[in-house]
Amino acid sequence: MSVPQVMTPREIVSELDRYIVGQHDAKRAVAIALRNRWRRQNVTPDLRDEIAPKNILMIGPTGVGKTEIARRLAKLAQAPFIKVEASRYTEVGYVGRDVESMIRDLAEISVKMVREEERDRVKVKARENAEERLLDLLFPPPTKARRPAGITPEGDIQPVENDSHRDTREKLRKLLQQGHLNDREVEIEVAANAMPMVEVFTPQGMEEMGFNMKDLMSQIMPKKTHRRKLKMPEALEYLTQEEAARLVDMESVAHEAIQRAEQSGIVFIDEIDKIAGREASRGPDVSREGVQRDLLPIVEGSTVNTKYGAIRTDHILFVASGAFHTSKPSDLIPEFQGRFPIRVELKALEREDFIRILTEPENSLTRQYVALMATEGLGLEFTADAVSVLAQIAEQVNSRTENIGARRLHTVLERLLEEVSFSAPELSDRKLVIDSDYVHRHLDPILKDEDLSRYIL
Repeated sequence: MSVPQVMTPREIVSELDRYIVGQHDAKRAVAIALRNRWRRQNVTPDLRDEIAPKNILMIGPTGVGKTEIARRLAKLAQAPFIKVEASRYTEVGYVGRDVESMIRDLAEISVKMVREEERDRVKVKARENAEERLLDLLFPPPTKARRPAGITPEGDIQPVENDSHRDTREKLRKLLQQGHLNDREVEIEVAANAMPMVEVFTPQGMEEMGFNMKDLMSQIMPKKTHRRKLKMPEALEYLTQEEAARLVDMESVAHEAIQRAEQSGIVFIDEIDKIAGREASRGPDVSREGVQRDLLPIVEGSTVNTKYGAIRTDHILFVASGAFHTSKPSDLIPEFQGRFPIRVELKALEREDFIRILTEPENSLTRQYVALMATEGLGLEFTADAVSVLAQIAEQVNSRTENIGARRLHTVLERLLEEVSFSAPELSDRKLVIDSDYVHRHLDPILKDEDLSRYIL
């Protein structure tokens, strides 16, 4: 298995800083854990199996960046990554999913990742093959009966293409590559899914049987094709994808994907506090403790069967997070707590944090709204005093009602710019400056009525 190079912890933190404000401790812990995946792959084989991943538990109120750290980590990690919600495995009012399904989903992601890498590797050959197929459609080769015969050095008689045919074919190839045939249509055979959509319902814990049944039915049903006219670029793209699929060895892909999921896979379990609860004689806590005990073997290390092969979870990194408003980490069963030795606490956001969130990240909300309005030809500009007032309002509303962290900024800004968003098509080629007076004029009437602000902001 190849070992991809991973960024250093400092580089990972620096990359996370581009999108997430503050929470330095959490960023450091995640960066170290991600780098350790690479370090482990480079130690001697006899010691490699002994190095267990140090799972992380992130604790902090909602809207402070726990999920965003996980989302950005998924883009940074050159490894299979999946995010799941612990609440989907509970049995309160709903039959929860089998906990092993998270590993099966990780296997699917790993296979998709490796398959895309293999397709990229063979895309040059696939495009060449696709070009040949298109040229065969545009200018079919002469029939064998009309093709002149030649004698090979071994004495075999073999048909030889006419020089004029070859020259014409090469001229067509150049026209195709230069885009001169882009407006021309060609008729090709495309696959048609003959199997109707059939939903297979299975009992809890047997979801894998349902997936296997679907796969089996898709293999049994005949694959039909139909002829379709496509523009030349679309036809070339379709045939390239088809050729790439033929060139990729799916057995090798599955083997590599299983190895990658086992050795460098990362599972992010969100809302872990929703299953915190133990030693209850009745009520929902019984279900929560049951989910913890079901998750425990997966986190400790077990073997999960997938349709691509068995996956050992011993070296998969688990990162869990939760707000723990109504519970605390000690409410988790001791065995489960022990599998998350690294604890990091994320701090609640304050006014200064909101100001930074609105201005510093590359994907800040103010930049998003400026870009959105620019599509209508409206120049939008936020002044520093407007950003300060918006941050103050977000902090004020969070203190009055539920503290939802940075998510409050989405609600406040959407309300502030509702009229602008509606009227933007009529305001093209104009410039609108959002200053503190504009913010006060549009939001103060709502803020003065606490009951109204609870529902609107």
